[in-house]
Amino acid sequence: MNKYFTIFLGHIFSIGFIPVIILIYTNAIFDTWIVTFIPIILLGACTAYYSTAKEREQKYEKDIKDIQQKAQKDVSEATQKQVKAEKEEALWKKTLLERNAGFKTLLAYISYFEKLRDEPISKYLEHKSHPALKASDVVKEQTQKRREADFNNKRTQALIEMYEQYAPFLIDLKDDIPDINDINVFKDYSEEERQDNAVNYLTKEEYRKLSTGERNQLALDRFWDRPQSKWIIGKLYERYIGYLYEQQGYAVEYFGITEKYEDMGRDLICHKGNETLIVQCKNWAQFKTIYEKHIFQLFGTAFEYREKHPTRDVKAVFYTTTQISDIARKIGEKLGIQLFEHFHFDKNYPCIKCNISTLTQEKIYHLPFDQKYDDTKIDRKGEMYCKTVKDAELAGFRRAFRWHGEDSTNSK
Repeated sequence: MNKYFTIFLGHIFSIGFIPVIILIYTNAIFDTWIVTFIPIILLGACTAYYSTAKEREQKYEKDIKDIQQKAQKDVSEATQKQVKAEKEEALWKKTLLERNAGFKTLLAYISYFEKLRDEPISKYLEHKSHPALKASDVVKEQTQKRREADFNNKRTQALIEMYEQYAPFLIDLKDDIPDINDINVFKDYSEEERQDNAVNYLTKEEYRKLSTGERNQLALDRFWDRPQSKWIIGKLYERYIGYLYEQQGYAVEYFGITEKYEDMGRDLICHKGNETLIVQCKNWAQFKTIYEKHIFQLFGTAFEYREKHPTRDVKAVFYTTTQISDIARKIGEKLGIQLFEHFHFDKNYPCIKCNISTLTQEKIYHLPFDQKYDDTKIDRKGEMYCKTVKDAELAGFRRAFRWHGEDSTNSK
């Protein structure tokens, strides 16, 4: 309002100032000046008011027009975005519906894009001043093969990612897939030598030049020094906890290792007298946390075992290398679950299993990477765990073999 009042005063001044000056300079009598000046002032005021109102009306019309234009522009842009979003939504819906087939729609669009990218090269060879028709055909053929290969590769990757999403444990198994270069190392070994897992940790020269005890100890040392997959690390932790219970007189079933992903959350089943411990082991990184869902899983599987074995005293035990959340800890205590938090794995424990054959009474030791290691139980008089190969051999045990050779009569 102040703005328009200023404009109004400006109009009065510009319209009324000139008549006033004229009257003064014409020496009009006082009465005549008054009579003449008042209508002129009123006329000027009305004219000023009209001009001001007209400007305000024009300004309003311009503002309304600008608002309408902006609204139309916004509506147009919103409509375009809506149409684009609907198209993208339809594409993604179709892609998700075809997910189990390996993202065919998405991959087809990628393949089509690559086709459009390759076509100019072929057309250039056909239509240049000295056409290279044969070269053009070769380019078409090779680019088509490449697109097909890329399509199949991307489709395979999509399927793998889908399977990993539905079955997360497959991610850990990736680390256990041997590299093709590692496989080629075996070509220089004989068929019998390949049956010995120690060749995975030794060069051909080491394997053939070292004595049996030396090469077995070197292979064992490298087994511990080599980076392990998550699945192997978890298995080693279960072995270690099982070893600790065996030292307390428990007969241990390595249920998680033998049953793998059908273990129902029972990594170890430990028996002593009428007592049975259902043990779950989590060898996790320090930044991870055990939450209540893990505690509930252990409670549920222990409850199911107790229902099937009502005469036994069944207890649940949870071991982890990391922290347990406050809620999970309270729940575990309320449910009567024994919790071992920040319980770390000691890879220096005596891991060599020294077993006496029930058939031949032969004394045989098993290294952690041997085939029958997890099936071998140390629960009779004379059987033991040893820390080094030398200790096992001094106690009268020899290495277990898988192949048929000069030592086949000594096999377990």
